[in-house]
Amino acid sequence: MVEFFLEPLKFSFMQRALLMGLFTGILCPVVGSYLVVQRLTLLGDVMAHCVVPGVALSAFLGIDPLWGAFIFGMMSTGVIHWLQQQTRIKVDGAMALTFASFFALGIVLISRLRTQQDLEHLLFGDILSVTGADLLKILVAGGLIGVLILRFYQPLLFFTFDPLGAQAIGLPVQWLNWGLLAMVTLTIIVSMQAVGVILVMALMVAPSLVGYVLAQELHTMMCIGCGVGGLSTLVGIYSSYYLNLPSGPLIVLTATLILVLVVLGKQLWQRWVPSGSANDYSNPN
Repeated sequence: MVEFFLEPLKFSFMQRALLMGLFTGILCPVVGSYLVVQRLTLLGDVMAHCVVPGVALSAFLGIDPLWGAFIFGMMSTGVIHWLQQQTRIKVDGAMALTFASFFALGIVLISRLRTQQDLEHLLFGDILSVTGADLLKILVAGGLIGVLILRFYQPLLFFTFDPLGAQAIGLPVQWLNWGLLAMVTLTIIVSMQAVGVILVMALMVAPSLVGYVLAQELHTMMCIGCGVGGLSTLVGIYSSYYLNLPSGPLIVLTATLILVLVVLGKQLWQRWVPSGSANDYSNPN
């Protein structure tokens, strides 16, 4: 049994992959918890796909993909808000249009500019090719996001559950909103290497939903999500090593399986151990 866990650690690329997986599995649910509670998971998915043109342009210009991806991720949010404010287009239509347009532009740029960017790795990730620089990026990004969340936890908590109330008492709701979106974008960018554009939102959402099902407070929801995310990445990477299957999809499938088991287990518990009053999980705070 010990050899089962130690054998992959003989390889340096597996050591980096496990570290990257743990950092990603912890960071994504923390930020994803805000999206789940605010019912903005679709917006996060839109942003995840809208960074593709930025990655393509950055590869063509020879600069760090982080900068191009961040600019296009924030730009997509600006386009959605502009369409809502200047037209009669509803938010779902604005997000669908932005999603399709930016993603299509990214595919065209990758094909036309003939960059070295591997489309398959961009979409589905390649955690086994993680470098020390990638680990440094996610450490810096995770540290920055952690400091910001700790510093502004109470205002963000108020804004998350009652935006109108937060505005009424004078909180800078616009700054809080854009700051949260910036954290989401940064999390998506630094996590793309692990699970790719398509699967990064699943890793942000699935562990957070486990916390949402089990917890009634936001910080507890985040802690549970981090545990599920970390466990999912470990199981996914070890399964990838021994089964010779892609790591990113296995990580997401593991997190999804945990969510399904938790939901089923909670239903069985409520059926066989009835309580005087059902807990309300619709508004963790």
